[in-house]
Amino acid sequence: MPKSKRDRAVTLSKTKKKGREHKENIVNCIREAVEKYNSIYVFSFENMRNLKFKQFREQLKSTSRFFLGSNKVMQVALGRSDSDEIRTGLHKVSKLLRGDSGLCVTNMPKEEAQRIFNEYEDYDFARTGSIATETVELKEGPLDQFTHEMEPFLRKQGMPVRLNKGIVELVGDFAVCEEGKPISPESSRILRLMGVKMATFKLKLICRWSPEDFEVYEEGLEGSDIEST
Repeated sequence: MPKSKRDRAVTLSKTKKKGREHKENIVNCIREAVEKYNSIYVFSFENMRNLKFKQFREQLKSTSRFFLGSNKVMQVALGRSDSDEIRTGLHKVSKLLRGDSGLCVTNMPKEEAQRIFNEYEDYDFARTGSIATETVELKEGPLDQFTHEMEPFLRKQGMPVRLNKGIVELVGDFAVCEEGKPISPESSRILRLMGVKMATFKLKLICRWSPEDFEVYEEGLEGSDIEST
């Protein structure tokens, strides 16, 4: 078996924000996990929800560990070139840690890991600034889904409403949001009151590394992106 390269000294002088000790602790945790588990995945995420991700991670804690945070620190832990990688081929993994991404080190069989990640998605309320996935419009007339106590709040959100015999009534058609456009703070609150969930929290596998092989799952990645050092 090739000698492990995980004990090589590295410099973290370029990552100062949270302090050297904190960064070094993350690097050490990742390196220990690389030695303990059979394979490593890079995954990307959309519409991250911390609580839902914590639940997902908890379900897999017997077989896997997850790392989220600074891509640069995770790259340092793995090695950013073939000269400083802690195990052969890990610099290719490091190069795919971009944007909203994380690491999963696991003992799960490949097929099981792929199935779990590919099948996972959860719905939640859209946040301010996210892009509406559909147009939501309310027609003039009574709004039975809202109680009379909510009428002042709805007016503050820009809805043209009034009380008519204790019933909230819309005095004109109102567009809550429009497909393809950013959701305003007011629209986000109204959608939540209506129970309309537009955000889909998804995880997507980018690549897999094991001592035996390396696979890239994400289409459109050029070979030069992972082969160059």
